[in-house]
Amino acid sequence: MTGYGRAQQILDGKEILVEIRAVNHRYFEFSSRVPRAYMYLDEKLKSLLQGRVARGKTEVCVTINRIDGSDAKIQVNMGTAQGYLQALRDANETLHLQDDLKLTDLIRFPEIFIVQKAVENEEAVWEEIRQVASAALDRFVTMREAEGARLKADIKSKLDAISGMVAVVEEASPRMTEQYRNRLYAKLEELLGSNGFDQQRILTEAAVFSEKVAVDEETVRLRSHIQQFHALLEDEEPVGRKLDFLIQEMNREVNTIGSKAQELTITQTVVNLKSEIEKIREQIQNIE
Repeated sequence: MTGYGRAQQILDGKEILVEIRAVNHRYFEFSSRVPRAYMYLDEKLKSLLQGRVARGKTEVCVTINRIDGSDAKIQVNMGTAQGYLQALRDANETLHLQDDLKLTDLIRFPEIFIVQKAVENEEAVWEEIRQVASAALDRFVTMREAEGARLKADIKSKLDAISGMVAVVEEASPRMTEQYRNRLYAKLEELLGSNGFDQQRILTEAAVFSEKVAVDEETVRLRSHIQQFHALLEDEEPVGRKLDFLIQEMNREVNTIGSKAQELTITQTVVNLKSEIEKIREQIQNIE
């Protein structure tokens, strides 16, 4: 399920920005982008999200800036600077060049600077990051809940459509036996005449055929699956994987009906049922 959440605060002289993004994915997949000095935050952020996110390819981006510039102490390595300066002057003398060296020329050599990062308390930093990340996560979850509500309404309408199609199958199913019996009568009358065959044998053959093509069990299970689907949609816990399993079972029942069907209305309805089930299957990949 897609989602986005963003939060920004200034805490203890640090400007902290946390952004959380997610795109559809069958499972929970986490990645983060944090400053190199704060790589220890990766697992902590993952644990924070796992408590509230069950599905989605999710990325957390953290930006930390010291607004007072006190996060590092910068000094000049005088020995290195003098070495560069002497080397350049020796080159001037050898090549007979004008000595126009200035301070800005030495700045081009980063090796002359010594950068000492201020030592930070990791737990204190994490508590600040956690506070901002939690705010971003709240907004992220709110956005996903809104999308989930839209998906829920759409899936319910599709389930209602499927229920209507099951009713069509239930109504048309008895006609298969009647049509088979009529075709059998017509064929035997054509071959033997009206008095040339056993009426009871025709009824027995029709009964056997009826047993083979009956789809009552499948339609009963389909209706049960639809009821379970509705119940799961109202559940407050993550149900995406349960719905995934249930839609597979629904598809299995429809395939069985399709393999038994020898009546045009049922065959056409099975095609429509599979189409609606596939639409739901695609959508529930995005549901928590």
